[in-house]
Amino acid sequence: MQNRVDISVVIPLLNEAESLPELTQWINRVMVSHGFLYEVILIDDGSTDNSWKVIQELSAQDPNLKGIRFNRNYGKSAALNTGFRETTGRVVITMDADLQDSPDEIPELYKMIVEDGYDLVSGWKKKRFDPLSKTLPTKLFNAATRKISKIKLHDFNCGLKAYDERVVKSIEVYGEMHRYIPVIAKWNGFGKIGEKIVQHRERKYGYTKFGLERFVYGFLDLMSITFVSKFRKRPMHFFGSLGSLSFLIGFLITSWLVIEKVYYSYKNQVARDVTDQPLFFLALVAVVVGVQLFLAGFLAEMVSLSGRRKNEYLIRDNIGF
Repeated sequence: MQNRVDISVVIPLLNEAESLPELTQWINRVMVSHGFLYEVILIDDGSTDNSWKVIQELSAQDPNLKGIRFNRNYGKSAALNTGFRETTGRVVITMDADLQDSPDEIPELYKMIVEDGYDLVSGWKKKRFDPLSKTLPTKLFNAATRKISKIKLHDFNCGLKAYDERVVKSIEVYGEMHRYIPVIAKWNGFGKIGEKIVQHRERKYGYTKFGLERFVYGFLDLMSITFVSKFRKRPMHFFGSLGSLSFLIGFLITSWLVIEKVYYSYKNQVARDVTDQPLFFLALVAVVVGVQLFLAGFLAEMVSLSGRRKNEYLIRDNIGF
């Protein structure tokens, strides 16, 4: 049996060796001053600097620090998903390793989960130190996500979040879906989602690991998570509906053309051959597409019943587990 702690802090990182000593010392000061039992799980997502060596040194000095080292870079979602599986805390806090998230926010986030009963609390960096080229796309991205998900958060992608332990043990984060953890949580039945204004600090060491392409990927991921969440368990409802509609339209058009030809022939009137009309071929395409969509829905239904997505990441080393 693993020892129970109040707070588990999960920190994914990539080449953040310079910031780790200051960050872990800061977390320790906050936890000790508030009397929390805690653990810090550092996920080294394939760093090429000496981040893992620093984690080893820090964990030797502080038994509350644990580390997991990936064999290569899998991405932030993989790091969070792996960290979530290993947590033992009543409340789970996620934060970035670049010192732009303040550990001083942890006690209030903990209170909102334990005392106020939130399932998830997301940080909102209301005042940011990022350039306009980053803040403007972020606002557009957040507005689109709010519209589609119906979750009233200002900053879905903020790394500083707090979770009830039930949430992190019930959801699965894969691909680049870390941006949409509130959306995943809501569609898994955890609907009490709150927000807290948090401090955004300027980067002290290193450089950002994300470029503008993340906004393109973010939009595609939003479409993906929306579809998967709604139709993962019933893909036939999506593909079957579209397929049936397409087939019905094609069948009705074809039937009308045939009936029209028969009627004019019966009246001894001149009528174009059915196969001479472009509309007939469009109708034929609609019928074929309808059949294919229906079959795609049937196959997707079979796959969903017989299999489940598994995330397996190659862990090279770990400390404290």
